[in-house]
Order: sequence, then C-alpha cells, then structure tokens
Amino acid sequence: MRGWWRDLTDLVLPAECAGCGRPRTVLCPECRAALGGPAPRRVRPLPEPPGLPVVHAAAAYADEVRATLLAHKERGALALAAPLGAALADAVRAGLSRTSGGYPGAPRGGGPVLLVPVPSARGAVRARGHDPVRRIALAAAGELRRSGTPARALAVLRQRRAVADQSGLGSRQRLENLAGALEVVANGARLLRGGPVVLVDDLMTTGASLSEAARAVTSAVYGTQAREEMGERNAGSRREERNPVYGAPELAGAYGAGQVLCAAVVAASPDSFGIGRN
Repeated sequence: MRGWWRDLTDLVLPAECAGCGRPRTVLCPECRAALGGPAPRRVRPLPEPPGLPVVHAAAAYADEVRATLLAHKERGALALAAPLGAALADAVRAGLSRTSGGYPGAPRGGGPVLLVPVPSARGAVRARGHDPVRRIALAAAGELRRSGTPARALAVLRQRRAVADQSGLGSRQRLENLAGALEVVANGARLLRGGPVVLVDDLMTTGASLSEAARAVTSAVYGTQAREEMGERNAGSRREERNPVYGAPELAGAYGAGQVLCAAVVAASPDSFGIGRN
C-alpha cells in the first residue's frame, strides 16, 4: 500500500526535477528558465510544408526542455502541465502580436482566442493515460486569461484514420503519412467560428502535423460557411443587421473568427531556429 501511494504521488508530484534531476522539485528555477528561453521566436522547418501557418516556439527541443516534455508526455508527470502551459502561452502571445492586429487584449467583439491542440492518436492517449497536448493547451488558455487575453482551449480535431509512427519518417514521408488524416468533430466548425484560431502542439519537427491541422480546420470552417450561405440563398432569406448569420464573410474579415491566425509550440527542433530566418 505504501509503495502504491508513493508511485501515485510521483506521477503528480515528481520526486526530482524533470529537466535536470534535482531532488524534491517539479521543475527547478534553472530548468524553468530554459523552458521559457530568452523570448519565443518564429521557427521554420526546412523544407517548409505547404499550408504551414506562422509558428512560434518557446524553446529549442534539447537538453532540459526535451527531458521536461518527455517526462510530461511519456511518464505522466502531470504537474509539469502548468510550466509547459506558461511557456506555450508565451509562444501564443508572440504569434498573436505579429499576425492578428487585435490580440492580445480585448476581443473586439470577435470572441476569445481559440487554442486548438493537434490530437494524439487514440491508442497513444490510452497508453499514456492522458492527452498531453490537450492538457498543456488548457493550462496555456488559463495563463492567457489571467494575463488579460480572452482564450479557450478547443479540442475539436481528431484522427480520421490510422497513421504510422512518425518517429522514423522524413519530412516528405510525414506529409504523406498525415495527408487527410485529421478532421473536425461534428459541430466543431460552429465552435471554431467563435473566435480566431491558434493551432498548438508540444513539439514541432517537420511541421507536417501543424500543416495538416491547418488544412482540416480551414476546410471545415469554410465548408460549413459555404453550405450555410447556399442554404440562405436558396431560401431567399435576408439577414437582419442586428442578427447576422454567424460566420459570414463580414464577421470573419473583421474579427478573424474561424481563421487560423498562427501556430504555437512549446519547443521546436534546433534546426528550425535558423539565423536570419525569423
């Protein structure tokens, strides 16, 4: 019984720093600083996959940062979601400041920033006992709200078919492996039009996952919008000014509702931090 309780406690409160192994701390100050880095930076994989939105990363995937992400993802160190979420929130802010024109700050009537996590395979979630990216996205949304940026985590993407393990695949193979693999859940497009979209993940290597996520979100939002507009024309109805059709082009143009503004990750491969490419 005593051993079982100790094992359970270590899952929630690790006995040592996830980054460097210092005893009796979830994440020591030095590793927390490494996770935050000097400032989030724009990252670009080479080759850059088509359709990849602008991506900002909080840190390079190496050393303490790599160890921390793996501890959270593979060993279930759930207490790390808070510092990882804070790092992701910093990357989201950096992306919004360059791409949105209106965020961070007031939503201007366009709804909160929607953090849409890239989904893990269902089998991986079952094996790990949790969905690490979704957990980090929830923590990041909370961090953004506390700092004054309206935000919500919205897990509306899912895998529509099985994909191969990405670890041994090159950039072209990853693109082929993920092409058409993601879809938006039923009624997800309606939720996505509640505000501007920022795609989030824990790690970017080739960018294939974020590129496919952007395709799935854009396809769902504009497909639903086109069907609604077609139905409105067929019915011969007229939109009242005080009660607009949700997701109409005017709304999307003014507030970015349903549009993928950018992407943010906790970490990216060191090569994507190339000098002169930010």
